[in-house]
Amino acid sequence: MADAVNYSEDSIRSLDWKEHIRLRPGMYIGKLGDGSAYDDGVYVLLKEIIDNSIDEFVMGSGKTIEVSMSDHKVSVRDYGRGIPLGKVIDCVSKINTGGKYDSKAFQKSVGLNGVGTKAVNALSNVFIVQSYRDGRTKQAEFAKGELIRDEAEKETTQRNGTAINFTPDDTIFRHYRFIPEFVESMIWNYVFLNSGLTLNFNGQKYFSERGLYDLLTRNTDVETLRYPIIHLKGEDIEIAMTHGQAYGEEYYSFVNGQNTTQGGTHQAAFREAVVKTVREFYKKEFDAADIRASIVAAIAIKVQEPVFESQTKTKLGSQNIGPEGPSVRGFINDFLKKELDNYLHKNPAAADSLLKRILQSERERKDIAGIKKLANERAKKASLHNRKLRDCKLHFEDTHERRQDTTLFITEGDSASGSITKSRDVQTQAVFSLKGKPLNCYGLTKKVVYENEEFNLLQHALNIEDGIDGLRYNNIVIATDADVDGMHIRLLLMTFFLQFFPDLVKAGHVSILQTPLFRVRNKKETIYCYSDEERRNAIAKLGNKPEITRFKGLGEISPEEFGLFIGKDIRLDPVILKDANIKGLLEYFMGKNTPTRQLHIVNNLRVEKDDESINPLVAEEAETLALPVAV
Repeated sequence: MADAVNYSEDSIRSLDWKEHIRLRPGMYIGKLGDGSAYDDGVYVLLKEIIDNSIDEFVMGSGKTIEVSMSDHKVSVRDYGRGIPLGKVIDCVSKINTGGKYDSKAFQKSVGLNGVGTKAVNALSNVFIVQSYRDGRTKQAEFAKGELIRDEAEKETTQRNGTAINFTPDDTIFRHYRFIPEFVESMIWNYVFLNSGLTLNFNGQKYFSERGLYDLLTRNTDVETLRYPIIHLKGEDIEIAMTHGQAYGEEYYSFVNGQNTTQGGTHQAAFREAVVKTVREFYKKEFDAADIRASIVAAIAIKVQEPVFESQTKTKLGSQNIGPEGPSVRGFINDFLKKELDNYLHKNPAAADSLLKRILQSERERKDIAGIKKLANERAKKASLHNRKLRDCKLHFEDTHERRQDTTLFITEGDSASGSITKSRDVQTQAVFSLKGKPLNCYGLTKKVVYENEEFNLLQHALNIEDGIDGLRYNNIVIATDADVDGMHIRLLLMTFFLQFFPDLVKAGHVSILQTPLFRVRNKKETIYCYSDEERRNAIAKLGNKPEITRFKGLGEISPEEFGLFIGKDIRLDPVILKDANIKGLLEYFMGKNTPTRQLHIVNNLRVEKDDESINPLVAEEAETLALPVAV
């Protein structure tokens, strides 16, 4: 009752623009994170700045954009028209101020609400903007949204354009670092969607001539494709598609150059239109799942005044192409009905290969139908008393603001799962306990997922049987001991995901949990160390022979301590797929032992010894360490 009594006019506050952004950053940039996931907020900051430069290119100004980056700092320079000098400060520090409201200055741009750059400004320790325009320049510097330096206009010989330098606020993005592979993927998407654009990233040039065709070529193993990539372009729409050998469906979707990682109306319309067009072409009512099985496709459309379901623009909500245009669904269906149908008629070899792929999927589906039914019944019964899964209360498919935090820890053994279970956040963190080393499933068919009880229960826990649209946890974290057995289990689990659910890895959902190797402490301070270098630094800091404990397994870490490592300071190593040839990758590391792999092990074997008695690795064990986290 005390709160009700004290509720008065003094309880009402009005925040200025930067205070609101800093108080509720998730509303503007999604999850905060430390840069270990592709959708962490630090990458949204970068995207917001580059988007403005892309919009300049789309409007015909500036064919080159330069991006420089270190672990913590970013610089973006474009050669567009440049912000009008008298509005430089307003454009980066006043909400609802910008050129996107002038429909003549910008058409079909990504950002339309005048928030993005201001959010970057408010969430940066240092934010410097400089505009070059018609022989004159203007620069201003901010700190956490506060203007701290306002330089007068002066003459310049620089080409027109805008330069922005920023350093994210490390009090908001704790322990953050930019991972180049995530940024490189973003850069590639920009050039795939903007033919003629050159993007220089840390001195390397990125350029694409064939757009989405190049995207599929880069992101798939072309040797496994059933037929050549179909590439279709029209006004405000571009599509590339093919079928491969992998399980599931894989889509890359974009709206006005924005990568809509969570899909939306355009992606749903594309999936429907492909099924409808294929059925009509072959004059047979194939099952939709058989038509789309193993499909790899990219779709990009342009929409006037797009409606996204959040400020981070990862899912399209627009139902129409424009205020007076056709529906997104009708627009995409009409395009595919005409263009894909024409292509299949003109390319009978591709049409024949597609038909064979559909019939193969149909046979595979029928072959495992009985096993799948029994396995699902067992999984349903097990879910009522599933000792392997200790679920959380919120899930990724929920609309809750913490959906991005939902995590499933996959652990080895009861001791490790017990420590995590006792220290986890029951709202967002779940635990799945393995009973030992899982099966090496390389080269096996998806039938094994249903026949193997552990794989089947894991599949059901994640809810990925029919694709990742219903994924229950945003983060799938492999939490194994930092020893040879733990490394081996990591590889076996990564093989499972890459073999049957590669889109989970490609979408950035799979990570490895870092846990401390050492605890260094004296009577006043305790430091947890994740590497030998951190251990040496801790010893030097504490001095006077501190107590040193080596953690050899997760079960040795108390629940109280474990809570420190899976909360706001959690350290994750993302599993990044750098090679599109998944089959070749798995065959090399997880197939039969070959002379090539033996030679790799011998050439990369390291024997480690120090005063903490780290056991040397022998050649047989080193084989399990050969696969890095970035695969």
